[in-house]
Amino acid sequence: MRVSRIQAAENRETVINVASRLFREHGFDGIGLKDLMKGAGLTQGAFYKQFASKEDLAAQAAKRAMESASRRWSAASEANPQDPLAAVIAFYLSMDHRGERMDGCPVVALGSDAARQGIDVKASFEAGIKAYLEVLGRMIAETGGEDTKGKAMAILSTMVGALTVSRAVNDPDLAQAFLDAAAQQVRAAVANCKDDQTSA
Repeated sequence: MRVSRIQAAENRETVINVASRLFREHGFDGIGLKDLMKGAGLTQGAFYKQFASKEDLAAQAAKRAMESASRRWSAASEANPQDPLAAVIAFYLSMDHRGERMDGCPVVALGSDAARQGIDVKASFEAGIKAYLEVLGRMIAETGGEDTKGKAMAILSTMVGALTVSRAVNDPDLAQAFLDAAAQQVRAAVANCKDDQTSA
């Protein structure tokens, strides 16, 4: 039976959404096309009508995952407009987020995989990381901090690293300690921004 253009477009979106979650859980090379398409409720044959290659899907899925993550940052900051950075830190460096392997930060889930992918996948990650930095930069600027770009990079690196290490250990107390230590360092960096502005 022939699929309408509208249904084909909906199917494509479904595959991208499902792949963005399954890639985060299994890695780009940890799941095949058959299982990806099965997860989307479609046959493997339908894949080639929608995507040029698995790498094409990986690039689209990475972009979708990064967009989803950015929306979560926005939702966290909107929930606490008085201190949006604290809200993002609390959400990101939490045990709940640590456990969200399919829906959590794609940089943590797929960062090392992305480094081995082609330019299109890397471009999706680069765009998403720049969006993270822009959000962090705005939040730091609102605290009166200077050198927002450098501080945003340091904060993002600290948060991504802590979440990554927390996922690599079995001991939940050790995982929590990494998250707490990172949160403390990030808060200290933001406090230094405020102090620098006050003394200027």
